[in-house]
Amino acid sequence: MNIEQPFDFQCDVIEQSHEIPVLADFWAEWCAPCRMLTPLLEKLAEKNSGRWKLQKINTGEYPDLAVRYKVKGIPNVKLFVKGVVVDEFSGALSEYQIEEWLKKAVPSPYEKEIALAADFVFQGKPRTALSLLEGVLQKEPDNLQALALLVRVKLFAHPDEALRLSLKFESEPEYAELAGTIRTLGRLIMLDQERLPDDEVRNDYLVATEKLRLENFDGALEAFTGIIRRNRFYDDDGSRKACIAIFRYLGEEHEISRKHRKAFDRAF
Repeated sequence: MNIEQPFDFQCDVIEQSHEIPVLADFWAEWCAPCRMLTPLLEKLAEKNSGRWKLQKINTGEYPDLAVRYKVKGIPNVKLFVKGVVVDEFSGALSEYQIEEWLKKAVPSPYEKEIALAADFVFQGKPRTALSLLEGVLQKEPDNLQALALLVRVKLFAHPDEALRLSLKFESEPEYAELAGTIRTLGRLIMLDQERLPDDEVRNDYLVATEKLRLENFDGALEAFTGIIRRNRFYDDDGSRKACIAIFRYLGEEHEISRKHRKAFDRAF
């Protein structure tokens, strides 16, 4: 005979969340929206078994927990990871809304692999990083963190593929800037020389794009900045857009970005 174990918040939520994310559903028997939400959470918990665990907490039986975690209205769902609340929502959401929230809130079980891939990129080992990232995406196709890093790794070797993959970020505000950066740099890497208009800066512009193609960011920024001073609007303001995209790709705190940022700002 199975005997139901009494609920132990420390064990069932705090300690458990160090092994697997725990979704704590704060509810009450008198709460109509809770009766709408809880079955959806149970359905999704079964669907995502192994990704996260659902723990229902009756605020009528455990008012101290509701006070401790500042539950001001129910239903209130809090996501515990490694003992702390990392995200939450209140109210009865639709199944689709919950799934979208979970997609962003629940950490990937492959975070260590993604972090290791990022280290390999930093060490100049893109092939090793690529193998790790493709393995993660094979198991978790919707992992945007892995996809974002994969796009960066593929950009210069396979710009057409990087551009295609970046389309998946169109509905993701968090990755909108990265998608724009990839579009700008990808276009320049694959630039059709024949379509460039004649101008005194045309050859210098081609030199700048070639330096970019070779990942010589220092030289590319210097060349593009020089073109801005002479003809900013050449190739539809291409040099200015290129510089901004390189700064974003490297990061504003990168030594190359910091070296060229002031000269870029003074070029206008």
